[in-house]
Formats: sequence, structure tokens, C-alpha cells
Amino acid sequence: MIVVEQKDLEDLVKKMIQAVGSEEIEAKVVADNLVEANLMGHDSHGVGLAPRYMGHAIMGTLTPGAEVTKITDNGVYLLLEGNMGYGQIIGRDAMQLGIEKVRETGAAIIGLRNVHHLGRIGAWGEMCARAGFISIHYVNATGHKPYVAPYGGYEARYSTNPYCTAIPATEKTPMLVLDMATSRVAQGKVRVAHYAEKQMPMPDALVGPNGKLTTDPGVMFRDPMGALLSFGEHKGYGLALLCDILAGGLAGGGTARPELNTGETIRNNMLTIIIDPEQFNSGGSFSAEFDSLVQFVKSGQPAEGFDKIRVAGEPEQETMTERKLNGVPIDTNTWEEMMKLGCENGLAPNDFDSVAKRIVE
Repeated sequence: MIVVEQKDLEDLVKKMIQAVGSEEIEAKVVADNLVEANLMGHDSHGVGLAPRYMGHAIMGTLTPGAEVTKITDNGVYLLLEGNMGYGQIIGRDAMQLGIEKVRETGAAIIGLRNVHHLGRIGAWGEMCARAGFISIHYVNATGHKPYVAPYGGYEARYSTNPYCTAIPATEKTPMLVLDMATSRVAQGKVRVAHYAEKQMPMPDALVGPNGKLTTDPGVMFRDPMGALLSFGEHKGYGLALLCDILAGGLAGGGTARPELNTGETIRNNMLTIIIDPEQFNSGGSFSAEFDSLVQFVKSGQPAEGFDKIRVAGEPEQETMTERKLNGVPIDTNTWEEMMKLGCENGLAPNDFDSVAKRIVE
């Protein structure tokens, strides 16, 4: 594993994104978002995606410099067109419009369609939570072959379709961010395992093209291709379908129809519901209720193999603290892919060699 310091990695990825058509400000936003995912331990949504983004920009299936367009603005409803711009830019601007809408109306329902990869969806939940609002996010993806098999089958039919809910922090409790793929693992985590030449740690995440369970991540990178399985069997499958129809259907960006599951890009759609908890005037304190629930849940005895009970969002903050101090580990296959695309588009080998501080086993 190669280890790179946060600032060096941000600067390097910024150069990579600039090399395929982005202005410096846009490239910095994209780079910072990707590195933040690595810092939080979500390497699947981190800098390993930069080569893929670059390839899409070169092919024209991602539009550097694109801005969000307002289609419908009707009361609490807001429909936005992403124009296949960087998700890190479009997602940020869409959430800002939604936050402004909540301040006007007390709630917002935002449909965002046709945007390139939105990255770690938790980033958009965190943005709303920092503004003091609860947010719920349903996401689907088209523009590429499907990855996930429905419950009861083994042929891929849709994507990993993330779901996220974020609740604002209080004086006593950090913000709670549940951000998850509806597949057993995110496709990017399979990519990370494949590039690191490791087996998947769980036996029930993948099936091969023969329909048999496997721990070999390579089945997702060979033809014929295998498939990811849903978390929680029929429960994750049901939530995945809800994400697809709510994100793609309501916003008009399209669901996992065969004609949309072709090509080589990442086209996301997202339905976001933003709530101002103060608008209910319930007579009680939502923050106090949140504090007491988390305190009670975490008061239990940890199970064997655990040092304490955590809630969603805590592992990411712990990993961020460690990686900001010690650097971001990147497997050598991912690093080589980053070098290849970077050097093919104007960067020098020394741009990479100079920041790769050390190699660890």
C-alpha cells in the first residue's frame, strides 16, 4: 500500500481533474470530495474514481463546467437538471438550493436528474445537517451495465442504489449519518478488493455468472460478469427498487431499464427530502430526544470483538482522525491506474512519485 498525505493527495487529484477540462475551482471541489471519502475510510468513493472520471470527461459522457438548471420550482417542490456535470459540483449546488427552499417554506422535496457520479451521498446529508436540517436521500444509477441481482435471482438488473439519512448534531451528540448501498457492499468496495488482490471478507455479497456464491471480486470484472447481492435479502432488494423508482422515476431521469443500462458513464438521479425539525412545534425537544436515545443505545455492553457501541457516522470520524494524522493508504493497482491516466493527460511521473511517501504491507 502506498501512503499519501492529505494535502498532497488533494493537490494531485486536482491536477488530474484539471487535465481533462476543469477549471481550478471545480477541480479542487472534486478532489477534496474524493479525498474526504478516503479520509473517512470509504476508499470505494475516493481517489480511485479519478481515472474513471477522467475517462468519462475525455469520452464526453461527463461535462466539465456544467451547472445545475432549475426545471420546476413549485412550493416545496424543486426539480433540477444536472446536465451530466460533476456530481461534486451539482450535488453541492442542488443541496444549497434545497436548504434555501427549506428556509423559505419549512421543507423541501428536491428531484435531481442526469448528474454524473454524486460520490459519497453522506456528504450531501452532512451538508443539510450542518444547516440544522434532517435529510433523506434516495439514489439510483444508469449509464452503465447493472451490478446487482434481485432477490431470488442471480443476473444483474440494477445498480447499488444508495440510501442516506442524516440528522443534525446537538451539543452532546455528533450528527448521525446513515449512508449505505442497498447491495451487500458497494461496487467500489469490490473494485478496491479486486485491485488489492484480496478476497471479499463476506461470503454472501457476490455470485458468479453460474449463480454460485463466491468471494472472488474478479467476477465483477470478467465476461461473463457475476453480480452483487442485496443486503438483508428481500429487505435490501425492496429498498433498492424504492430508490430506483423514487430517484429515477419521480425526477424523470429514468430507472434501470435495459436501454439506459448501456454505455460507459455514471448517471445518477436523486430524490432528497429536507425537513426542518422545528416546524412541527411538537412541544418537545427533538434534540433532547435524539441525545437520550443515542445515550441509551450506546450504554449497552459491547459484544465480543467490539470495544464499544457506535452509531452511524462515528466510524468515519474515527478513521478520518487517524488518516489525517498518518496519511491515506492506496493500493498499488489503484495508484498505477491513477498514474497511467494522469501521465497520459499531461502529468509527469514525478507528480506521483514525489508524494508517495512510503509503502506498507
